[in-house]
Amino acid sequence: MGRPGESTLLQVMHNLCPQCGAEARTALKVGDINRGISHAEFEYLRCSACATLFLKNVPADLGRYYPSEYYVLAESENELAISARPEQYKIDLVRKFKDEGRLIEVGPASGSFCYLAKQAGFQVMAIEMDRRCSEFLAEKLKIDVVNSADEAAALENAPPADVIALWHVIEHLVDPWSMLETAARKLRSGGVLVLAAPNPYALQFRLFGRRWAHIDAPRHLWLIPPEVLAKRAERLGLRVRLITALDKGSIGWNRFGWQHSLRNRFRTPIARRIASLIGRIMAIVAHPFETIGGRGAAYTIVLQKP
Repeated sequence: MGRPGESTLLQVMHNLCPQCGAEARTALKVGDINRGISHAEFEYLRCSACATLFLKNVPADLGRYYPSEYYVLAESENELAISARPEQYKIDLVRKFKDEGRLIEVGPASGSFCYLAKQAGFQVMAIEMDRRCSEFLAEKLKIDVVNSADEAAALENAPPADVIALWHVIEHLVDPWSMLETAARKLRSGGVLVLAAPNPYALQFRLFGRRWAHIDAPRHLWLIPPEVLAKRAERLGLRVRLITALDKGSIGWNRFGWQHSLRNRFRTPIARRIASLIGRIMAIVAHPFETIGGRGAAYTIVLQKP
């Protein structure tokens, strides 16, 4: 992922929030529970003013926390078409606000959304840091791909867009605020920016704390409250069209959170399988509580340029 600007680094070093500049305090310390790639401990700070959480000690070798198996690539376009079906809700959501034009996805990984967007008639472009994913998208889907770990700079050099999508990407960026500013500039009039991210107000976070799977240290560098993104975007001239934790994707992340947060408490395969089963049951039981008051594990926000 792209490195932050000097001012952002200085703020983090002095326990100041890079989003608003207020004092930030230690919220939790946790290792790489989800993947166990290292034994390092990571410290997250919470802003005393805007409640944004961010990772203080971003590893200099952050790329190694994204091993090759992190990305599962289809063997063919036909296989991708099948695997993309569960993500149809994404393109359906986009088309409620914009149904044609140039679409740029930042962080497409295995390319399901890019495939669906191309099938829907959009002119698709992708910005992806992983070389294998970039090659797959270019060779199998025949779309324009920029392989870069400096996503904001790559977007700055891209043509103007009618849709820019970041599906669970902004939490991975070292400097999400530069990305937000760049996206606001690159959108054409009437264009939409679609973002999905983990929700720091999640019921699961309150229950599991540092063991919540959606912390995903150190890959998730930020947990940004939805209203913080909305206010920042409004200052950049974007209008909030939707904030929800009830779309199909967000509800799916609820189930993931229960299963994996419980699995993370165990080490033996049989115990982890049992925990995963219990997690599926808990997701059903907790559903009524996670669908009220913005307490789901993730949220989706749609912003539009006037």
